[in-house]
Order: sequence, then C-alpha cells, then structure tokens
Amino acid sequence: MNNNIKNALYNNHSLSDMIFNALRDRILVGECPAGEKIQENDVADEFSVSRTPIREAFKQLEQEGLIENITNKGAYVLGFEKQDVEDLYEIRQAVEGVAIKWAIERISEDERIQLQEIYELMEFYTQKKDINKVMDINTRFHEAIYTATKSRFMTQILRAYQLYVEKTRQVGMYHESLLEETLKEHKSILDCFFTQDTKKGTQEIIEHLNNAKERAEKGMKIPNKK
Repeated sequence: MNNNIKNALYNNHSLSDMIFNALRDRILVGECPAGEKIQENDVADEFSVSRTPIREAFKQLEQEGLIENITNKGAYVLGFEKQDVEDLYEIRQAVEGVAIKWAIERISEDERIQLQEIYELMEFYTQKKDINKVMDINTRFHEAIYTATKSRFMTQILRAYQLYVEKTRQVGMYHESLLEETLKEHKSILDCFFTQDTKKGTQEIIEHLNNAKERAEKGMKIPNKK
C-alpha cells in the first residue's frame, strides 16, 4: 500500500481525501495535463485501494472544477490553465494590496519582530539553497502578514485560495536560481513594515506578485485556452 495511504489510515484521515489531495496536486502542477483521461482502475491499482474512495475523490475533484465526469466516457482533466493563473494573481494583487496596507498600519511590535525573524530564516535557507524549507518559510512570511491585518474577513478571503497559491508557489520557486530573487522581494516588503510606508508596501507586494506570476507560468505545464 502507498505510504501516504498508510499514514492517512494511521492518522484517521479518509482514503478519499488523501487520494483527492494527491490527484489535485498533480493536476495543479501540470503532471496530469488538461484533456487527459483518469482511469479509476489505474488510480485504484496505484494506491492499492478499492474503487469506492476513488469515486469519492473524483467527486471532490469535479466540485473544484479540476476534472469533468462524462457519462459513459469517464473522467477527464480540466486542469489549471494559463488564464486561471492570471486570474488568481489578479485577485491576489487586489486583495493582498489591501492586506499589506492594513498589516503595516495594524502590526504590533512583537509581530514585526516575528516577521523579521521569519525573513532571517528565509535568508539562511536561501543561502543553503534548501528550496523546500524556503517554500515553507515563504508561506509563514505571508501568513504573518495576513495575521497582522487583524481582520477575520481578510483572513477568510485569503485562506479561500491559499491552496492554489501554494501550488503555483512551489513550481515558481523550483529552480535554485530564483531563490535569491524572491529573497530580495521579501526584503523589500519587510522594509516597509519598519518604515511604515503603506504606499511603498502596496507597490512592493504587487511587484512581487507580478514576478511570482511569471515564475509560476514558466514553471507550470499549463496550456493557453484555445
């Protein structure tokens, strides 16, 4: 049995959720391209499970708009297209432009120090060229900004698309050569919390998101809509 499935059983997570997560990850990073047929039998064999949790996972994928179940034909990947990436980052610019303004205005001294410490960790692991660690810390950096907004509504909005952000971030930072570039962008954002410059903070986050979008589009195997 697949190790992830064993872990899921040990941790009382459902099989269908674990399979759903695994397939969703593959679709979002382009390992399962749009138009590809996903066979229930193949997935069941891979994970050494019955077809019941596979069907549940497929239902979840269809609800998220990542596959389409066609009667008498099967399940086909809809995927994550170039337009989807562009839409995601345009939404991020609109929402996170407001978020960083509020965060700079509302951040406490302890939170500012914590943000500095997160950045220093990012700097350390960037020098080590540890991509996985940098991605984890990158997430913490942005979450610290979201928390500093002191807005439960903003936090709910940001969490709604966080999974898709994580997947585009992973492929966008895949190459070691990009680590220094992203580190500099985060330093520019961090500086605005110490100068309390909300206007520059908004400019820096938008520039960072524009660059992140370009990195994601280069890293993801996604087609243009025809």
